[in-house]
Amino acid sequence: MSKAKQANEQLVRKFFKVLSTGDLERLRPMFHKKAVWKVMATGIPGAGQTEGRDNIIDKFLGPIRGTFIPGDPKVKITALISDGPVVLAEAHGMGKLKNGKQYDNMYAFVLKVKDGQIIALREYMDSHHVTTIV
Repeated sequence: MSKAKQANEQLVRKFFKVLSTGDLERLRPMFHKKAVWKVMATGIPGAGQTEGRDNIIDKFLGPIRGTFIPGDPKVKITALISDGPVVLAEAHGMGKLKNGKQYDNMYAFVLKVKDGQIIALREYMDSHHVTTIV
């Protein structure tokens, strides 16, 4: 495995580990200032594209995490594969929402790394599950 490939995979593993803690400020430097996060769904909270590191943290992740009890959700990588700057992660997200319902969803994330930071992320999930519990 090349050093670049290993570094990209390590960044993605660290990203999901920190994301699960809820410490969004520790995530901020993992994103390139021009990063783009695109939720590949419609009709759910957070759907669409968020541009810019600060918008991703403050206007996307903050409000989404705010629908959960403190400390949730947790996201666990179940499979990881990479090719050059692209890392694909299959993940399982779970946690308790503030409305008392349990969240349990499977994801596929496609992340692109540039200069040691995440420059692009596409998120795929069971959006129907989201609409039934939020």
